[in-house]
Amino acid sequence: MLNALIPVFALIVFGGILRSLQFPGDGFWRGAERLTYYVLFPALLFLKLSTAETAALHLPGLAAMLVGMLLIVSAIIILAGYIFNIHGAAFTSLYQGGIRFNTYVGLAVVNGLLGEEGLATAAVVVGVMIPVINLLCIAVFAYAGNSVGNGLLSVARNIFTNPLIVACVLGILWNYLGWGVPDLLISVLELLSTTALPLGLLSVGAGVQITAIGNATSAFFISSTIKLLMVPALAYMLCVIAGQHHLITTVVVVFAALPTASSAYILARELGGDAPSMAAIITGQTLLAMVTLPLVMRYLIH
Repeated sequence: MLNALIPVFALIVFGGILRSLQFPGDGFWRGAERLTYYVLFPALLFLKLSTAETAALHLPGLAAMLVGMLLIVSAIIILAGYIFNIHGAAFTSLYQGGIRFNTYVGLAVVNGLLGEEGLATAAVVVGVMIPVINLLCIAVFAYAGNSVGNGLLSVARNIFTNPLIVACVLGILWNYLGWGVPDLLISVLELLSTTALPLGLLSVGAGVQITAIGNATSAFFISSTIKLLMVPALAYMLCVIAGQHHLITTVVVVFAALPTASSAYILARELGGDAPSMAAIITGQTLLAMVTLPLVMRYLIH
């Protein structure tokens, strides 16, 4: 298991080192992140979803379990905010830190652990969870953030044109309609997919801001405990109750145990959240996950 996790974290650290050395330059990392977000990972998700054997996954039951898990996690975060008196903009950071996940890291970990079959399952899990999480986050910002109506509408529009969400919807629809993917297109998408994982991990490392940890608040510690420890335990329990087989359980637990997504910072900044606190949560959880993820996988997945 460590043989699969170590290369993932090594690339993240390497990306951070390259960024600290200003190599090959800030312009490169901005371009690499955009290329990964708008082209490479959408290509990967569309390929896996359009060609996946979804019948074997019992998609309706899996989707219901995943949505149920996200609603339970939301309830836990709301309860934590009430208990620890975290409200307003600070609560939006707590919420995003407790429920979002880093897709790049998740797909890379699953690929290392389970290979192509696991990656196809992971694409289905991502296809269900990403739209639901984004809608839940929008609802939280509408209630607790300092955003205005136009800001919410703008972000909602961006969510529905999110390249990852669009790729997931198109891939699932393509698969459902049974259109099939031409061999030539599959070859092109496979080449793009091969590039997506390493460049995505390097970009995650380059985006880590060590100085941001100085802005850590109680929301960081609470969200990290929820996201990195409680959510994977909940995911494992739900998979056992639902009778999911080992491969699906492994994929779901991996995504439950991931650090929060770097895109959470953008949402916090645009919708009146606590952006400095969100940056601290993103950085801190990315670093903590290097310790917690191997422990979660060791003790929950055998």
